[in-house]
Amino acid sequence: MPKRTMQNRLNDLAPRDWLIFQKSWFVHNPPRRDRRVLRHPAKFPETLAQEFIEFFTKRGQVVLDPMAGTGSALVAALRAGRHSYGIELNPAYAEIARQVVEEERLALGQAAQGLSAQVITGDAAEMAAHAAAHSLPSIDYVITSPPYWDMLRARGATTQKARRSAPELDVFYSEDPHDLGNIADYDTFLERLVAIYTGLAPCLRPGAYLTVVVKNVKKGGRIYPLAWDLARQLGQVYVLKDERIWCQDNQRLSPYGMGNAWVSNTFHHYCLQFRHDK
Repeated sequence: MPKRTMQNRLNDLAPRDWLIFQKSWFVHNPPRRDRRVLRHPAKFPETLAQEFIEFFTKRGQVVLDPMAGTGSALVAALRAGRHSYGIELNPAYAEIARQVVEEERLALGQAAQGLSAQVITGDAAEMAAHAAAHSLPSIDYVITSPPYWDMLRARGATTQKARRSAPELDVFYSEDPHDLGNIADYDTFLERLVAIYTGLAPCLRPGAYLTVVVKNVKKGGRIYPLAWDLARQLGQVYVLKDERIWCQDNQRLSPYGMGNAWVSNTFHHYCLQFRHDK
């Protein structure tokens, strides 16, 4: 009896590549950041975004990042042969994203011809208005990483101390009151974040996936389960399908609490997978 060929409705991957992606954890050490995007204090790696985009979409489909930063998801989408749109609150980051995207388009040449890659300056909380104003098509996939609450404003963070010595580098995203990274109250932050992601639903095609890359937060001697709280609350809007744990093994260990208390070096993020089934 001849072997049946797999009918792949989700992506363009071969069965072996599909199977590899199904592993529930993975190690991904981002490459060195390009000087053009160093200003952004928490850039998302294009290499990781491309892997997710290529799993959850087919070539020519449409990707959205509602918190686009300096355009990592759009660059990844161009490399993968997908159309893309990004919403970014900070005008300076939005302009950097446009420059980076256009430089990537030129570098790709013929491979990027005909692909949309548009950065919109605005608040992700007003997604419906942006979609109408810019005539956005139905979205096939969302990949995004929100602010990890207001942790960029934690003065004790080692990486933040290093950035403070370089005035050309931002320590936090902005002073804008609409910036989620400026909300001091955890419950208010979580409520507004869930509302933003809920507001994407009218723009998504039925069956579209959403990947939210997020991390639990340590603050004031306790842990705030941001990833788990977001999964629980957003799971009432979309179907929470699974998680992949992104691990990094190239970071230097620090002796937090040594000789006194347990404090982990946290080198993992949760990649939460939701699906728009309504």
